[in-house]
Amino acid sequence: MSGQSERDALKGRGARSNPANRFERLSYERDEDFPDEERPQATRFYRDHSRSLIAYNSSPDISFDASINAYRGCEHGCTYCYARPFHEYLGFSAGLDFETRILVKEDAPAILRRELSARSWVPQPIALSGITDPYQPVERRLRLTRGILEVISEFRNPVQIITKNELVLRDIDFLRPLAEVRAVNVMISIPSQESDLVRRLEPRTSIPERRMRTIETLAREGIPTGIGLSPVIPGMTDREIPALVSEAAARGACYAVCIPLRLPHGVADLFTQWLEEFYPDRKDKVLARVREMRGGALNDARFGSRMRGEGVYVRQIMDLFRTACRKAGIDGEGPSLSAEAFRKPPDRQYSLF
Repeated sequence: MSGQSERDALKGRGARSNPANRFERLSYERDEDFPDEERPQATRFYRDHSRSLIAYNSSPDISFDASINAYRGCEHGCTYCYARPFHEYLGFSAGLDFETRILVKEDAPAILRRELSARSWVPQPIALSGITDPYQPVERRLRLTRGILEVISEFRNPVQIITKNELVLRDIDFLRPLAEVRAVNVMISIPSQESDLVRRLEPRTSIPERRMRTIETLAREGIPTGIGLSPVIPGMTDREIPALVSEAAARGACYAVCIPLRLPHGVADLFTQWLEEFYPDRKDKVLARVREMRGGALNDARFGSRMRGEGVYVRQIMDLFRTACRKAGIDGEGPSLSAEAFRKPPDRQYSLF
């Protein structure tokens, strides 16, 4: 395949290849004799028959214990996404498969209703979502996230939404009543204000300006909203920290979060390929800075370090971030969520009696 043909086939995708699954003995290799393979990668959706929805984590690095992912895999295609290796547990690749082979939990709202109704459920904040974006493109058609929020709103269970997509504005009708009882906040992730960079880095997300307008609209509606500078790419986006924080605060953001880049497992090779194709002049500098933050490697999975990094360069980034937050008059952490208003609505089957 020619270089131009290969780029055309990968148009709109973040990964530049589909590397072998680290758990599988067999792998697929492209056959150069079949030009049909030059066609752009189409997305396929598969039913996920999971019987449970709420997942739990014990990591001290993450601010929530419970999370929901209605989708596994994400068509946003963020090149750096730390969730890519999770797709390997499903028998797929962390590369193009992650953004073109999406598992869908069609029964997610019904499963959530059952789990929140259970006697064992202790009202607590739920992150929506912890791995893949709840507002990726197919959500416009499937509306699973909207169904989940309808259930959450009915129970008034606290929820934190993390997204890169302006589609969250569609569901303001559920977010407003949750905000009235301090049971929701939304974090809009924006790693850069440079549209060309974002288009290459996160090919199917909302452009930066639309994300900023999303912050503005949510804040105007009384919904606590923050900006996630995630990830901060050293030698590439770190210089934008003050401008991003300042702009988000001017749009109404009340908090900000800063997470330096980490490249677990196969994501390291995928991100390196991306740099080689789009920013070859910055590749060595960026990867050297990541290693500087991650103890000489491209990822440090240790609790207490993996979400923050360590070393002089990380301290410089965080000092810059804290100074930007102080000047903008916003917090470095999101508002706490309350479960005081939680309620279990009557069973609809018997609601007339």
